This record gives sequence, C-alpha cells and structure tokens, in this order.
Amino acid sequence: MKKTPLLNIALSRLIASLGHGDKVVIGDAGLPVPPQVELIDLALTPGIPDFVSTLNAVLSEMQVESHVLAEEIFDKQPSALTSLETLHARHALGARELVSHEQFKVLSRQARAIIRTGECSPYCNIVLIAGVTF
Repeated sequence: MKKTPLLNIALSRLIASLGHGDKVVIGDAGLPVPPQVELIDLALTPGIPDFVSTLNAVLSEMQVESHVLAEEIFDKQPSALTSLETLHARHALGARELVSHEQFKVLSRQARAIIRTGECSPYCNIVLIAGVTF
C-alpha cells in the first residue's frame, strides 16, 4: 500500500504522468469540462468532496510551479479563499496568475485533466502547473 496520503488511483496515475509545465485543474461542481480533456469526477454530493480537501490531497503528491485563479474569486470571497491564500503565502502553489473566469475556462482546454469536486461555492477553481523536483 502507498505511504503517501493520496489513495485515489486516477489522481495518483495523473500526477505520476505529469511533466514540467503540464496543467491540472481542480474545479467546483459547475465548471464546464471541455470534451477533449479527461475528467476525474470525485463529486458525490454538494460539498463532498470540498475544494480545499481535494487540493490538499493533490498537493501531497504534486510538485507545483505556479497556479492560475479567476479574478472573480476575490469578488465572491468563498471560504476556500482563506486556504488558498495560506497555501500561496507558504509558497505551496508557486507563482500566481489571475485571469478572468472566461479566460480560465479557455485555459482549462489545455489541461491534462480536470478534477471535479462537489464544491458548490462560486469560482472555487484552480489551474495547477506542474513543476519539477530537481
């Protein structure tokens, strides 16, 4: 059995296959998924799993160089924003880029996969850009 906290096979496979610069999106329950992008659907019911728990599980295995958020998250101020700001301050998410929500959806077309959560707070979406450990 694995020693790291992440148990989901699809997520572990995805993270193990990433190369430098690859993009992974963690999205709320309403984020559209482009047809050509793999969907890893974790959503069970509204709020389960939540955005922050999913992000923390992914970060337990993924080396992140930078991340992208929709600027609208700062207008709506969902509770997940506090955790995002803490992770950003600890340099766990690398450099930050802000784009409009429409630009975010266009950027998500380049993702290796979109991880759908049960999060139902607006704009709780992030693009994680893979870094390297060396």
